[in-house]
Amino acid sequence: MIYEGEKPGTLSEIEREDVSNGRKVKLKGNGDFRSDECIKFLKEADIVVTNPPFSLFREYVAQLMAYGKKFVIIGNKNALTYKEIFPLIKGNKLRLGYEIPKIFKSPDGTIQNVQGLPRWFTNLDLAKSHEPLTLSEEYHLHPERYPKYDNYDAIEIPKVSLIPKDYFGVMGVPITFFDKYCAEQFELLGATQRGCHDDFPDTKKYDDYWEVRQNGERTGSSGGKTNENANLRGNDGKKNYFINAQGETIQSAYQRLFIRRRRT
Repeated sequence: MIYEGEKPGTLSEIEREDVSNGRKVKLKGNGDFRSDECIKFLKEADIVVTNPPFSLFREYVAQLMAYGKKFVIIGNKNALTYKEIFPLIKGNKLRLGYEIPKIFKSPDGTIQNVQGLPRWFTNLDLAKSHEPLTLSEEYHLHPERYPKYDNYDAIEIPKVSLIPKDYFGVMGVPITFFDKYCAEQFELLGATQRGCHDDFPDTKKYDDYWEVRQNGERTGSSGGKTNENANLRGNDGKKNYFINAQGETIQSAYQRLFIRRRRT
C-alpha cells in the first residue's frame, strides 16, 4: 500500500513504524530477496543479518553490494573462492566474522547441528581483521619442510601454524587461513580455483597424464584435471597421485590460497 505523497518502492508510514520499532512485518509475497517487496525493505535497512540460500549466495551478496548495505550473513566457507566472492575478499570489501555457526533452527522448531562448512561473512570493519597472526616457525632452519610447487612459483604451507616468520616469498596456504587473515600483514594474491588465479597464474599445464591409486591401479581419470590444483613432486602415500607423460610422479595439494608477507 502506498500513501499519498510516497514514492513507489518505499515503505509506507505504517510499515516504517513497524520496522523501526522492531515489530515483525508479514510479507505479502513469498519472501524472495529479488522481489520488489523485499527490495523495498532492503532499501530501508541499515544492516542486514540473515542466512540466505547457499545456492544463491553469489547473487545475494551482489545485491547487497549493489545497494551499498552493511551486512552479517551466513554462507558456505567454500564460497570464499567463488570467482564472484574472492575479488571482494582480495579487495578488502568482505571478510569472515567471529565464531562458526553450529546450530540451525528451522521455523518448525527442528534443530540441526552443523559442522565445518558454515561461516559468518561481513563487510563490517572488525577488530580481528587488524590482529596480526603470531608466527613462530623459521624457514631458514627447515627449508625441506616447505617444498616448491611444480606448477606455481610458491612454496607449500600445509598448515596455517607452519607459516614461517622469515619468508617473504609467495606461499600456498589452506583455505582455513581466511579465519586468521589480516590484510595489513599479508597480501592475498590468488587461489587455485578457476577464476581466482588470474593475477597469480600457474606456470605449467598438465595435458597428458593419468591418475593412480595408492595401490598402483589407474583410476581411468586423465587429461587436465590437475590444472586447478597446486601440485607437488612425489607421493605422500595418503591419496591418489598422477604420472605425467615424462614419467614424473605428481600429487595435488588440497585447495590453496596464495599469499605473501608484507614488509613493515
